[in-house]
Amino acid sequence: MRKLLFAGAGMAVLASTGCATTAQPAQESSNMASASTAPAEPPAPAAASNPLLAKWTGPHGGVPPFAQVKVEHFKPALEAAMEENRREIAAIVNTPGAPTFENTLVALEAAGRTFSDVETLYGVWSSTLSTPEFQALQREMAPKLAAFDDEIYQNAGLFQRLEAVYNSPDKAKLTPEQQRLTWLHYTRFVRSGAKLDAAAKQRLAAINQRLASLYTSFSQNVLADEEGYTVVLESEGDLAGLPDSVRAGAAAAAESRGMKGKWVITNTRSSMEPFLTYSARRDLREKVWRHYVNRGDNGDTRDNNALISEVLKLRAERAKLLGYKTHAHWRLENTMAKTPERAMELMEAVWKPAVARVHEEVRDMQAVADKEGAKIRIEPWDYRYYAEKVRKAKYDLDQNEVKPYLQLEKLREGMFWVAGELFGFSFTQVDDVPVYHPDVRAWEVKDKASGRHVGLWYFDPYARPGKRSGAWMNAYRNQERFRGEVTTIVSNNSNFVKGAPGEAVLISWEDASTLFHEFGHALHGLSSNVTYPSLAGTSVARDYVEFPSQLLEHWLSTPEVLNTYALHYQTGKPIPKALVARIEKASTFNQGFATVEYLSSALIDMKLHLAGDTPIDADVFERDTLKSLGMPKEIVMRHRTPQFGHVFASDGYSAGYYSYLWSDTLTADAYEAFTAGRGAYDKAVAERLRQHVFSVGNTLDPAEGYRGFRGRDAGIDALMRKRGFPVPGAAAQTKATR
Repeated sequence: MRKLLFAGAGMAVLASTGCATTAQPAQESSNMASASTAPAEPPAPAAASNPLLAKWTGPHGGVPPFAQVKVEHFKPALEAAMEENRREIAAIVNTPGAPTFENTLVALEAAGRTFSDVETLYGVWSSTLSTPEFQALQREMAPKLAAFDDEIYQNAGLFQRLEAVYNSPDKAKLTPEQQRLTWLHYTRFVRSGAKLDAAAKQRLAAINQRLASLYTSFSQNVLADEEGYTVVLESEGDLAGLPDSVRAGAAAAAESRGMKGKWVITNTRSSMEPFLTYSARRDLREKVWRHYVNRGDNGDTRDNNALISEVLKLRAERAKLLGYKTHAHWRLENTMAKTPERAMELMEAVWKPAVARVHEEVRDMQAVADKEGAKIRIEPWDYRYYAEKVRKAKYDLDQNEVKPYLQLEKLREGMFWVAGELFGFSFTQVDDVPVYHPDVRAWEVKDKASGRHVGLWYFDPYARPGKRSGAWMNAYRNQERFRGEVTTIVSNNSNFVKGAPGEAVLISWEDASTLFHEFGHALHGLSSNVTYPSLAGTSVARDYVEFPSQLLEHWLSTPEVLNTYALHYQTGKPIPKALVARIEKASTFNQGFATVEYLSSALIDMKLHLAGDTPIDADVFERDTLKSLGMPKEIVMRHRTPQFGHVFASDGYSAGYYSYLWSDTLTADAYEAFTAGRGAYDKAVAERLRQHVFSVGNTLDPAEGYRGFRGRDAGIDALMRKRGFPVPGAAAQTKATR
């Protein structure tokens, strides 16, 4: 079945596009892009010659035809695929005889394959190849795709059949996986308005179409600000404090913009963070910081504040239409947390000790600044710079000393080795599959023991114009076997700054952790062993999907990885054991900053969506709420509201950014299962992890899966130990799987 996603959410999750020359004001509807602002539309390719509509062919069970795709192929392909899907749904609705699992649920799983393939490549272009031409197409198609989702969810005949199977006494005769699939489709349809009356359905569809347009505008506005604001460094004096790796990346960024001989700090996290960490130029640190934190909040045509107010208003109205108190209550109903109140309980339990730790960190940094005679008070653009000085003073650990050992390609090899040790996978680079950009490479994944083909892994590591910032994992095709074995295709996407040709790309420890994190998502997809594609891989509850990925971060710091794959980029020598020991000793350093930076965003997200239909000015709400929380003035949110793509570029993480903390509660507890056994590579624990977590997808309740792995629920103690915070008393425990 095609990936039915409420209000076109799947499109918006992948769609982070924009360009300073073509982005529309945030208030504009997508259909306001006229012939005067969009490129002339080329003639629609005939369906027979449209590569997007062809069945995927080639090796490895068929692969996406990336090399053949052009932007002008998307609109006719989407429209033709929607028509095909309509015919498939009509055939299901008109099937003679009583509804059964086979003629309804199985048929639904088989439907929409062409649309799913087209939608997948549309998402790849929107997140990685977003040209002005594509952005215009996206503004046009966003509401149409949302309307198509609603058309299916609101199909009364289809829902009647689903409901009949769901309520049939014969459901008890189905396998547990079949029962789970039946529950999943039935509840999705109900939660998407299938039981509403005609007038309410019509209003719901209008809301979803408008939201789809707003999501597209939001993401295009943010990308336009990321591409439109840079800081150009003109002289050696501007480079004070910067290590060679940062200088090289900035020089490459300048050369790619036609400014050879200068240096450019781009407006992305991968460029901003190392500059703020090392630059001795406080004036330039502030300039880079302000560009970054003000994305989407510059009072111009790309300002996202009015757009956010409308999104929140429409989400609140939609929730009430569907019978929920708030958008947050609707979003969390089918998560592990179940209610916003339980999510808030966990966040509040961690917030106060995290803030207390920040105050300690600031005192340490201020002491360093005072000792140096800087005559400043620590500000947000100073935090990373002075934290690095404190790290060196307290732990004799300088990130500049670590970074030469963190080569991107060597760490990739280390990830492959970990995957082999934990899950029995092997990776072999292949050149027999097309890619959508020269930077993209692909590997075949096999089971080492049997030689069985498992899937393909694509890697797109570097930043470039038209590619959204951050890091993410995609599934181009889900694993399934209900009509023959189908293997998965997954990708990892990052935004590392590409160096000069032939030079090693050195990354920070935080970026290395992110690399392992996203690979954890990929392993979740590659390990999938289910029957139905809607239940495969990472298709799990939002606050569970980050558990496998956050768990894999722990293996970066294992001696086995560091001793073999953390090799000095010049000498090739492994990282010294004494340096590894200092890294381990400093493992909880700066956890106040990391936790508060993240958790402030999660709390704002939840409180915005618990406000219901109260009119909200995003800037005012953010400022006042942070003040009431006691937000330290030396830190800003990891994602300020006007650039919070997780929450406002789709429904994806809306009222759900807490998920990373919820999942990390599981992560910390799960890793202790390894450390309490034979260590990080304990084969028996790894097999339990594969059997109960990585391979089962959404075939069972995630709490049940976790208990199958761990033998019990996860409490908060391990999380607090991991972050170096005081462990609460027994009366204050919060269960993450109860």
